[in-house]
Amino acid sequence: MTPETAPPAPEHRQEMIAIAAYYLAERRGFSPGGAESDWFSAEQMIDNMLADQSCGRLVEQEGARTVIRNALLMQGEPL
Repeated sequence: MTPETAPPAPEHRQEMIAIAAYYLAERRGFSPGGAESDWFSAEQMIDNMLADQSCGRLVEQEGARTVIRNALLMQGEPL
C-alpha cells in the first residue's frame, strides 16, 4: 500500500464525513430533521470514495457524490 492509498487516520475520516454531511445538509436547504440521514449518507459516500481510491478505481459519478468530492478537494482533503 502506497502513501496515496493508505487509509486516513480515524480523526481525519471523521472530519471528511463532517464536511460531506455539511454539504449534504446545504443541498437540502438545512431543513430540520435530516442531520442523522446526512451523516449516514456522508459516511457511506466517504467510505466508498476511500475504498475506490485504495483499489485504484476512483470513478467520477454524477450527482451528490461528485459535489461532495469536489467540496472535499476544495477543503484540501486528500482523496
